[in-house]
Formats: sequence, structure tokens, C-alpha cells
Amino acid sequence: MSTESKFTAIHWRGKDVRIEYVRIAPERTDAPLVVFLHEGLGSVAMWKDFPEKLCEAGGFRGLVFSRPGYGRSTPRQPDEFWDVDYMHRQAYEVLPAVFEALGIAEAPWLFGHSDGGSISLLYASRFPERVAGLVLLAPHVFVEDLTVASIDQARQAWLETDLPKKLARYHDDAEATFWGWNRIWLHPPFKQWNIEAELDAIRCPVLAIQGLDDEYGTLAQVRGIAERVSGTELVELPDCGHSPHRDQPEKAIVATVSFINDRRFP
Repeated sequence: MSTESKFTAIHWRGKDVRIEYVRIAPERTDAPLVVFLHEGLGSVAMWKDFPEKLCEAGGFRGLVFSRPGYGRSTPRQPDEFWDVDYMHRQAYEVLPAVFEALGIAEAPWLFGHSDGGSISLLYASRFPERVAGLVLLAPHVFVEDLTVASIDQARQAWLETDLPKKLARYHDDAEATFWGWNRIWLHPPFKQWNIEAELDAIRCPVLAIQGLDDEYGTLAQVRGIAERVSGTELVELPDCGHSPHRDQPEKAIVATVSFINDRRFP
């Protein structure tokens, strides 16, 4: 991100929590607001310049923030175990608190990657009147064996490679961030995690983008969303893994800008 991060605070789970955020083009007061929700090991900085490029291409405003435990937001405590409902808590508690702290009263577009996509779906199901639409990159709606296997490989990479050093560039406490995410996904009860039933309450437009070479999920994820949410548009990208905004950024931008603007100017 070329813009320097700012900070706000929310009160969550009995304590004050620092939230790192960046606003993009706030002067475009009449433009749609796109809120970027990062992946399970993401942060403001890990989006790099993609949010700015997307907002520039579409003439949008943007909000990028790091969830608690990520980036420069308040780190996860060493003894804090994320439970099976951790994404529900982010959608139902953290996201509304961040919007309130930043004075966001409008219904934004949510642009979510991986865990951020799942959180976007949960938010839209609980607060249908508070969201204009969803753009989802490689979201999860249930747990696949492929996902668990890849997350176990990430655990090995943490223990055996320079992954800790790489992640330390993006998180104040990279070790706490990594293990918070990794342990819950490998926690045996988490294999039953499933949010397909929640999808039935979603009423907003949905664009779901999935790479055909995604090592963390199959097309069953986005196709499952399309089966339950009427009018969902799917983009299935060849030569693309789990991060379409990094592997195929131009295609992700073109699809997103077209999707949002087609609904602004029908």
C-alpha cells in the first residue's frame, strides 16, 4: 500500500483493540465504497497495491484493514485459541464494530479473499440491508480435505523454511498470527465447519472468482454458492491458484469493475 496506515480502536471481547486501516480515494464521495477483507494470513500490507489499482480502475473508494491478530492491529495473545466460530465472530462482531468506529453508515461492497470471502458471506447473511454486494476470491463455505492438507503443508513450511521471516514483514507478531490460523484449521472439530445454510439469507449481488489451480479449495466452493444464492456470477480462471488478485490481477480487476458498474449503471 502506498498510503500510510492509520489506526482506530474497537471494544471487542472485553478489551480495547487497535485496528490498522487505510482509506483509498476518500475524496470520491459519490463513488461506491469497496471494503477489502484479507485472507487467513493477510493484512493491509499483504494486499500490496492491488486495492489501489482496483479502485483507480473502477473510480471507487476503498477501505483496507487488518483484522485483530493481523498486520499492525492488536496481535493475538499467545494463549488465545481461535474457536470454530472465529469467522462468525469476525462477521457478526468485528466488522460492524470497525464500520461504527470509522463512521461508515452506507452499505459497502465487500471484496473478500479466502477467509475474508467467508466472512463477507456471513456478514451479508446476517445484515442483508447493510451490504451492496459481494466480490469473493477463493472463499470457503465448507472444509475440504485438499484445504486441510495444504494447511498442514503450510505448518511444515513454517517449521522448515524461511516463512516466519517472510511473514514478519507483514505482521507485528507473525508467530501468533500464523499459529492462530493454522491451529484452528487443523483442529479436528473444525472439519465440520460449514456455512452453506447461512447462504440462503443472502440477497445482494455476488461475484465469485476461483482459480482452477487453487491449492486450498476446489470449484465446489464457488459452485456451491451459486446453487444457493440466485444470480451469482462465477469466474473460473485458468493458470490461477488461491490468490486471483496476485496470479491474475488484471482479470480480477476487469471482472470486478464490470460487475460493480453494471449494477451502478444498469
